[in-house]
Amino acid sequence: MPALALLSAIFVVGFEQVVETKYGATGIVGLLLLTMGIKAKSPAVSSIGAVVLALLVTGPAL
Repeated sequence: MPALALLSAIFVVGFEQVVETKYGATGIVGLLLLTMGIKAKSPAVSSIGAVVLALLVTGPAL
């Protein structure tokens, strides 16, 4: 069980680093809002986080 927790923590930290390097602080805020909304079971907060991330990903295409 500790090995699974360690692997998931390494994956999460690595994913956050990729988002931060590619999308900056706004990407981290969007990811944080999405995660907090899912954990708190708040559709409004998770939707805001998802919209922020979607706008960052599709920003240059618009």
